[in-house]
Amino acid sequence: MEHPLIHNLDELSEGELLDKIAELNTKYYSSMRLGNAHVTQQIAMALESYRNKLAEKHRKRNNGDNFEDKINIS
Repeated sequence: MEHPLIHNLDELSEGELLDKIAELNTKYYSSMRLGNAHVTQQIAMALESYRNKLAEKHRKRNNGDNFEDKINIS
């Protein structure tokens, strides 16, 4: 489930998304060590939102790399 309070992820670059994911991972593991399940779940939802947006950007970028018309094996 994605976090309902995170918006406008389209404006972030892939590098910014990666930085935010790394920051949230650190906070996620800290909250797990402290035993705060509610905060851990909120961070997990935020992480999912950022990871989904990063995967979407990767798909869009790599979608143009279709090599079917480049290789003729007949």
